This record gives sequence, C-alpha cells and structure tokens, in this order.
Amino acid sequence: MIRGLAHVCFGVSNLDASLAFYCDQLGLKPAFEFINDQGERTGVYVHVGGRNFLELFRGTLKERADGQPYRHLCLEVDDMPATIADLRARGAQVTDPRVGGDRSWQAWTADPDGNRVELHCYTPESRQTPSLK
Repeated sequence: MIRGLAHVCFGVSNLDASLAFYCDQLGLKPAFEFINDQGERTGVYVHVGGRNFLELFRGTLKERADGQPYRHLCLEVDDMPATIADLRARGAQVTDPRVGGDRSWQAWTADPDGNRVELHCYTPESRQTPSLK
C-alpha cells in the first residue's frame, strides 16, 4: 500500500533559476537530471531529505489549462501490482504500470477534480536509489 510522499512535481519557467533557489538558497541537493533525445535538460530531481524529492520540469504556465505550476502529487507504494489491484477494487481508475525515465515503476490516477496522482515504486535501478542511502 501507500508508504508516503515520494515527490511533488512543479512546472518551472526557468530550470536554472529554480535550481538556484532550491539548491543555492534553500540548501537542497540536486539528485539527477532528465535529458531529452536532443541532449537538452528538461527536468531535475532535487533531494529534500529521506526518500522525499522535488521534481522540476521545464514548462510555462501557458502549457497548462489551469495556469498552475503544480503537475502532480506522487505517492510511494511498497507493492505496485497489489496496490493497483486494491485501488481498482475500491473503484479507482488506475493506469497499468510502466517503468519511467527514472527507472522506477509508475502508475497514474486522478482525484475528482482531475488532479493527477502518480503511484511510484522504487526499484534497485531507480535513479533515486543513491540518494536514499
């Protein structure tokens, strides 16, 4: 079932400025980057402590219909197949799981207002794993 908060994802207009705020000013540490096929940095994971992260992705507020920088809430789960089965049995619509760019299992659902919720299960290959030690 759900273990805790894994990360919160924000769309940011300027990754460098956001990293300067979260890392230089607040003292958090970058964990890893997401690089697209063109070699451009599109996102960064920032380690908040313990098993908690901020996920920052490049994107303007105009790209979101609601104009909010919030992208999704991510909950860490201990057993992805069992959690999905349990949530579906309770009536939740949950996507099939897949391995994401961070090498962790993920599945998705949404609350009644359409706020996206990611279900996240770490693997030994997860890019977050070195930060968890």
